[in-house]
Amino acid sequence: MLKKGGSQLRRTVGVSMFLHITDAKHLEGYKVEVAFNNGKRGIADLSEALHGPVFEPLKNQEIFSSFVVDKELETLVWPNGADLAPEYIFFQAFKNDTELQEQFRKFGYIR
Repeated sequence: MLKKGGSQLRRTVGVSMFLHITDAKHLEGYKVEVAFNNGKRGIADLSEALHGPVFEPLKNQEIFSSFVVDKELETLVWPNGADLAPEYIFFQAFKNDTELQEQFRKFGYIR
């Protein structure tokens, strides 16, 4: 069954849906507690993502902690325009979960 949500179609029965972040809270350092639209909550260490010109300023923890959950993009965004894919944040939060390894392969985060 497909439900129309915004401009995207979402699969809701027996197939994984598009991941979106519904809530997030800075904990410490580069760790963020995140909640996803699939009901999972976890802690993502985003320190590995802080490379390249747009992410370099986020190494300053005061700037890093200034993220918000953008209601349109449904992911974390920072005042300088940086954002991360919800799938990447999900991977960082649950990369050691053996039940999710196939999904992470599909995302391209592991081989």
